[in-house]
Amino acid sequence: MIKISNLQFAELCVKRAGLTRNLPKGKEELQWVSNTATLIYGEKDAVLVDTFTTIGQNQKLIDWIKSFDRNLKYIYITHGHGDHFFGIKQIKEAFPNVKALATKGSVEVSYKQGSPKHIESFWGKLFPNQIPQPQVFPDVIDSNSFELEEHGLEIIEAGFTDTANTTSLWIPDIELLVAGDVVYNGIHQHLAETTESSRLEWILAIDGLKELNSKFVITGHKVPENDNKPKILDETKQYLLDFIRLDKETDNVLDLYNAMLDLYPNRVNPGALWGSANAVKA
Repeated sequence: MIKISNLQFAELCVKRAGLTRNLPKGKEELQWVSNTATLIYGEKDAVLVDTFTTIGQNQKLIDWIKSFDRNLKYIYITHGHGDHFFGIKQIKEAFPNVKALATKGSVEVSYKQGSPKHIESFWGKLFPNQIPQPQVFPDVIDSNSFELEEHGLEIIEAGFTDTANTTSLWIPDIELLVAGDVVYNGIHQHLAETTESSRLEWILAIDGLKELNSKFVITGHKVPENDNKPKILDETKQYLLDFIRLDKETDNVLDLYNAMLDLYPNRVNPGALWGSANAVKA
């Protein structure tokens, strides 16, 4: 918990099973991933950035938010991947006056991720009877900013990073960047939806975030014990550069996977790397 001026922030990280589970043997101790939710709060009100995947995780999130004794005004969703917005239904039930917001592009992706067909065929198979139903989706925010107790929270559109229409949230008064999945912290990046062109777009988005000179960077996926220093912007960019280079230098899925593991032997969630390697070598 950090206090600067009258705005503060805190984060909650929860671990869960990764989404790609049929990967080569080895690295079993690293085969998990975590999601991060961030609470930004003032004297009376608060904003939550992103939610969690399962009913149990989101109940833990609700209990955590209540411990701050603030009026939860907004839930801001950084992008449309289900593991970041599936908790909206439960949180709105616990905080009836809260408004869930996202950009138009993020809302469009969320409707695909949260469709009954996609939940049945994908999320429900990975987390049976654990996904909140029916889905509640964020509303479209028609501005690039909103306020918390007269402090501006600025939406930064990143374009295509690990999926389409992703964003970050910048809180200049406390030099805090809540990066969503534009930045990763100690975890293999989800590249299965990307192309080389979109990976270069992702790098440009990171370069733009670096110009903010943020003091703290909270990512959508991080090793819970890791700090939030802005060096992770460069680390995320370097991972992309290495993946682009090694994709060209390798002939098959396993070679690309092993070459990246040689560079990043201790990153969590190698399943994401296996899924990425399979996607680009398909």
